[in-house]
Amino acid sequence: MNPVLIFTLGNQVALLCWLALIAALVIPAARSAIWRTTGLIVPSIMACGYVALILAGRAEAPDGGFGSLLQVRTLFASDAALAAGWLHYLAFDLFVGTWISRTGLHAGVPRLLILACLPLTFLAGPVGLLAFGILWVGRGMWSGRP
Repeated sequence: MNPVLIFTLGNQVALLCWLALIAALVIPAARSAIWRTTGLIVPSIMACGYVALILAGRAEAPDGGFGSLLQVRTLFASDAALAAGWLHYLAFDLFVGTWISRTGLHAGVPRLLILACLPLTFLAGPVGLLAFGILWVGRGMWSGRP
């Protein structure tokens, strides 16, 4: 298992998925397949990679763990654990981006506003979720829904 290769492949797959999410905003016929891929299939594959890498990282850094900042620092000194952490971000941000797209379209959020949230989620996950949350709370003001 090569953490550098898994890191690189994870990035490439995630980027393709994010481009597909954007395409799903304007191609209704593709939405179901794209959302299934970006919201379940790819994050699940990344989760499997995460499990394998985090176990390898724990083996490489037995004093590492999640109980303190020092243990986390020790764990992530391992390339395997660091790649696992990156897959964690990629999987969850992609899942959240898919949720934003699906929920937003079903709630009648304008596609351009959803589109504005997706890069924020891709680049800084919680910021994109926060932006969508603000839209969600205020949706009655601009969507015509109470």
